[in-house]
Amino acid sequence: MQLACFVVEDNAEIHENLAGALEELTCVKVVGGSPTEDAAFEWLVGHPGGWNMVIVDLFLKGGSGIRLIQRLERTRPEQKVVVFSNYVNASVRKRCGQLGVDAVFDKSTEIDALVDYCSHQCTLLGAHAALAPDQPTGGTP
Repeated sequence: MQLACFVVEDNAEIHENLAGALEELTCVKVVGGSPTEDAAFEWLVGHPGGWNMVIVDLFLKGGSGIRLIQRLERTRPEQKVVVFSNYVNASVRKRCGQLGVDAVFDKSTEIDALVDYCSHQCTLLGAHAALAPDQPTGGTP
């Protein structure tokens, strides 16, 4: 089972390195990405069942990660919104918490924690899949 992830990051090198690390070390499959708020929003809204997690940088070439998070509506309760930014402090963490962000990681010091978080989400996804029956149960055919 793979965790479908969309990455909102305007630095191409960071995007590529992050995607490579997550795909190599976890069950994450990066299904898309965008350097701007509007393009990310369009993709996420256009593919409501196509992602399990979105990783968002706060400062983008076009728009803002915070505004994207404010605009975004999750269509499934298991969808996760994660912030991964160089600009993480107590007030950013508080604001993200107010917006319902599931986790916040500092790019410069918490990449290992992000990988661990993704690994844990993979474990939860696998457990959820194992509990879900392939066929409806009960009743008569």
